[in-house]
Amino acid sequence: MARPGRCGIVTTAAEPCGGRRRHNGMLSTTSLNRRSALIRRTRFAAAAGLVVGGGMLAGGMLLAGCSAGSAAASAPQAAAVPSAAAGGMAAAGSANRAAGAPASTGTTARLAPASDIIYTAQLTVRAQNVSSAAAKAAQITDGVGGYVSNETTSADPDHPSEATATVQVKIPVASYPATLGQLAASLGTRLSLQEQSQDVTEQVADVNSQVASYQAAIAQLRALLAHAGSVGDLLSVQNQINSEESALEALQAQQRALSHETSYATVSITIFGPKAKPVVHHPKAPPSLAGGLGAGWHALKVSLSWTLAFLGAIAPFAAIAAIAVYAVYRARRWMIRRRPAPRPAAPEN
Repeated sequence: MARPGRCGIVTTAAEPCGGRRRHNGMLSTTSLNRRSALIRRTRFAAAAGLVVGGGMLAGGMLLAGCSAGSAAASAPQAAAVPSAAAGGMAAAGSANRAAGAPASTGTTARLAPASDIIYTAQLTVRAQNVSSAAAKAAQITDGVGGYVSNETTSADPDHPSEATATVQVKIPVASYPATLGQLAASLGTRLSLQEQSQDVTEQVADVNSQVASYQAAIAQLRALLAHAGSVGDLLSVQNQINSEESALEALQAQQRALSHETSYATVSITIFGPKAKPVVHHPKAPPSLAGGLGAGWHALKVSLSWTLAFLGAIAPFAAIAAIAVYAVYRARRWMIRRRPAPRPAAPEN
């Protein structure tokens, strides 16, 4: 039995005096259940977060892959559009050629129409009939919209086979190559053909720019002329306008000349008869020691030849003059001998 005034052990948990409970280091069943539930909820939330994050990451990757696939699929389609267009253009060109389209299309592309170029050519042919060949050249040129700018014919009625003709024609640039080939093939036997081209794009652009500048300056001067106050200012502005207009007219003439030269190619045609001999131009050799010696020896021979020729020309006159001088001399001597001697003077008393 418990003694009065002392605490007895009634449970496994010791209770101190005063009724306060003391922790014995062991968990109760309720606390353990609560902690287990909390741990399970924490693990479930973590797992759910991982699942949601993984799903979002997978969705983003899937969307990126779909976008890349769409871009890759659209790129060949976009690249196929110019190819299809180019194929359509090529097919259209083939159709035009098959339908008998003019050959000047290829010629224009080959002549680079974006540039301003002056074309010139020199054609030499031998024909059986010079007059007929010249007339045919004019006919071919007129057929493509060109014209004959100069024609010279040299013929001897006694020797018609030695006749020659020079025809200068102007051909539109678009028809220049084809027309030049036709002239070389149809006028007679071609002896030579030379072609030149000069790019004057920068010169044309410069002249056009100067013309525009002068026109703008004249317009400003005319506006200033309308507000001129005194007579002196009026005359000064008018003189400036006249000067600017003179320069503008010169530039416009140059502009027209360049436009004509770039629009028409110049072809000089020389036609020889069956027996006419073309003039051969030998190129001059550069100066050298042997050439100098040869030229000096030639000059010496020419000088001696001219000197001897001069002496031969004056020899008869010199002989006649010498004979005349000798005759005068002899006559004077004879007269002196025939003259009487002077008498001695008489002595003075």
